[in-house]
Amino acid sequence: MNGIYEEIRVALHGIWRLRWLALAVAAALCVLGWTGIALIPNSYESQARISIQMQDILPSATGVSQGDQQRDIDRVQQTLVSAVNLEKVVRGTDLGLRASSASDVAAVVETLRKNITVKTTLDNLVEISARSSAGGLSDAENAKLARAIVQKLIDIFVEENLAGTRGETTQTIRFLDGELTKREAALREAEQRRADFEQRYAGLLPGVGSIAQRMETARAELVTVDSNLAAAQASLSAMNGQMAATPATIAGPGGGGGGGAIAGLQAQIAEAQSRGWTDQHPDIIAMRNQLARLRSIGAGGGGGGGSMTNPMYVTLRSMQAEKQGIVAALQARKAQLSADMAALTARMAEEPGAEAEQARLDRDYSVLKDQYDKLLADRESARLRNDVSSQTDAVRFRVVDPPSAPRVPVAPNRPLLLALVLVIGVGAGVGAAFARSQLRPTYATADRMAHATGLPVLGAITEVLTAPVREERRKKLVWFGGATGALGASFALLLVIEFVQRGMVG
Repeated sequence: MNGIYEEIRVALHGIWRLRWLALAVAAALCVLGWTGIALIPNSYESQARISIQMQDILPSATGVSQGDQQRDIDRVQQTLVSAVNLEKVVRGTDLGLRASSASDVAAVVETLRKNITVKTTLDNLVEISARSSAGGLSDAENAKLARAIVQKLIDIFVEENLAGTRGETTQTIRFLDGELTKREAALREAEQRRADFEQRYAGLLPGVGSIAQRMETARAELVTVDSNLAAAQASLSAMNGQMAATPATIAGPGGGGGGGAIAGLQAQIAEAQSRGWTDQHPDIIAMRNQLARLRSIGAGGGGGGGSMTNPMYVTLRSMQAEKQGIVAALQARKAQLSADMAALTARMAEEPGAEAEQARLDRDYSVLKDQYDKLLADRESARLRNDVSSQTDAVRFRVVDPPSAPRVPVAPNRPLLLALVLVIGVGAGVGAAFARSQLRPTYATADRMAHATGLPVLGAITEVLTAPVREERRKKLVWFGGATGALGASFALLLVIEFVQRGMVG
């Protein structure tokens, strides 16, 4: 332990002997370091926070989800530090005074991009911060510039989210209108081609769909017509047989029989009219003629027995006429269907590609119709979104913390750097003195000299200081103390200047 203590004493003695060297090295390094620190411009940072509030009811009701709104906000946030937006910042602040050419603007934009930070927190808060350390500007000007940069970024953020989104929506609507006009013209042409084709081919047959489908419908209808025709013909044959077995007239009673016949005919005419027959119906006309004859006979004094029209025969005759009309209508419909199917079959044989052409026309029409309907729905959705964004506050921005006015530079930490330079300078001076003492060693004690040479030391002579020598050494000690104090005072003065400058900025 005593050996270590002795070594420390010897090292300190060597450093003390070269104290002026240590002080010179420390002073030189401190001057250089403090000068370099003084040349570093102060960086002032301004911060702001924006709160984003999105509607919960109206956007979901109109198809504008919060996810879409959040993606728009994220997109603007990511592009906020783009070259275009940063050029707006440069033009809108005092940075534009320092950029006279396009290359200067590009350089300022690149520097500005490194000094801007934009981030989003979980509670929908956007934090924007910007630093300013432009050379040639005072600390107060840099602090003011940092605040102006943040304010300009807030303006751009709000403008891009409001006006930018509306502008994009307007462009989208304009594009969709143009595409709808084109699709509408193409759809109209496709409809005309389909109409022409149906007029040439498919219009001959009933139903809808392709030629094959219409032919199948026509065949099914023809089968139905044949079945109905067979049933109507059978019913007509039975009616004809019944009429053949029914006499047209029956004998009337004698004396006053004409009055009974007249009453019977009048009853038949009333019954026929109740069934909806008009005066122009052949049976009505026949019964009225017979009624007129009976009345003329009665007026002439004719008496005795006579004959009268059989009411049953008249009824059967009217039913026969009705069934004949049904049979004739079914026969006409059958003939028409058969003729149309034969004509279409012949035309298809002449043009075998007609069915393929119809399939192609239907396919083209379906594709165009689907595209038109989708574009129409997209346009209405875009219009609705545009109305929501322009007439309501779907997204509301509120500046929670306005751009702060920085009073203390965030970089560099000048007091810490000044102290660090002082410590490094003193350490380097002490190290230089110690190294120099080791290169040119001296022996502070007789034991150390004996140990170093390996020879016995017979004795040691103590230094005798005269009064002039003591006075000289005292003066040098005072000078050393003054020089050391001056170094410390310089450090203190630099700290005072730093805090005074900060107070001037505040």
